[in-house]
Amino acid sequence: MREAIREAMLADPRVFLMGEDVGRYGGSYAVSKGLLDQFGPERVRDTPLSELGFVGAGIGAALGGMLPIVEIMTVNFSLLALDQIVNTAAAMRHMSGGQFHVPLVIRMATGAGRQLAAQHSHSLECWYAHVPGLTVLAPATVADARAMLAPALADPDPVVIFEHAQLYNMEEEVGGVAWPPACDLRHAAVRRPGTQLTLIAYGGCLPKAMQAAQQLAAQGVDAEVLDLRVLRPLDTDTIMASVRKTHRVLVVDEGWKSGSLAGEIMARVVEGAFYELDAPPARVCSAEVPIPYAAHMEQAALPQVDAIVDAARRMLGAV
Repeated sequence: MREAIREAMLADPRVFLMGEDVGRYGGSYAVSKGLLDQFGPERVRDTPLSELGFVGAGIGAALGGMLPIVEIMTVNFSLLALDQIVNTAAAMRHMSGGQFHVPLVIRMATGAGRQLAAQHSHSLECWYAHVPGLTVLAPATVADARAMLAPALADPDPVVIFEHAQLYNMEEEVGGVAWPPACDLRHAAVRRPGTQLTLIAYGGCLPKAMQAAQQLAAQGVDAEVLDLRVLRPLDTDTIMASVRKTHRVLVVDEGWKSGSLAGEIMARVVEGAFYELDAPPARVCSAEVPIPYAAHMEQAALPQVDAIVDAARRMLGAV
């Protein structure tokens, strides 16, 4: 992520970064570490603790011809800026009859697993994926994290990027990437082909789905893993193509089950491929509680590999 931001700032003087602690401190997750020294305080701007204020400033800068990257420390704090994101940034092009665009990128950490309790750990991606006028991204691989920012900045309308905090320490060799990196912001990606079951995941749940697929393979189950990558617009065609191949679908979503993105995916599958299904669609979601602080309770509240494997085996009638 840091390299993607650095490349974007080198490539275009209109790009700047703003948010809480992004400058002198180097970012809450060290994503912006070193950028202040390289680009200075005009382009790496520490903001007051007012998400409503600095997201609004980012919208104004975008309307004025700049390409701001606004970092919100965690998705929970983004609720303080919902008015700016939903009522202003997402609606501007529509309400102006196409006269105005808001080329704004909003990055925020999401997800649990770090014992930061209920005000720093939720997965609210579904709320933003509900809103027309936004593109919503959830990179789950190092390559996507590196490559998604450039086309997001090139989009004339607002893009929200959710970065699962448990993925920041992932390492992978992605050398030789040209600028701007090529990245598709409209389609899901099949991370593991399979024939008996489709596991659909995104963000922090993708590694768990991949591990579950490996365990299922050891038990003789050939699972396909589909990484959504883009939460709005949802790539329904790729989802349907996978379901028509495997005839079973299990959605893994760190959001709560009630009103979840998993529920939307299941509804689309039933609407578009009901007669292709050999079993009812199923989902593994977080427990319907605020994320607990205690480590063992936090782990119990989140989707885990064993739960994914168990749900898949039940779907296949193995247990």
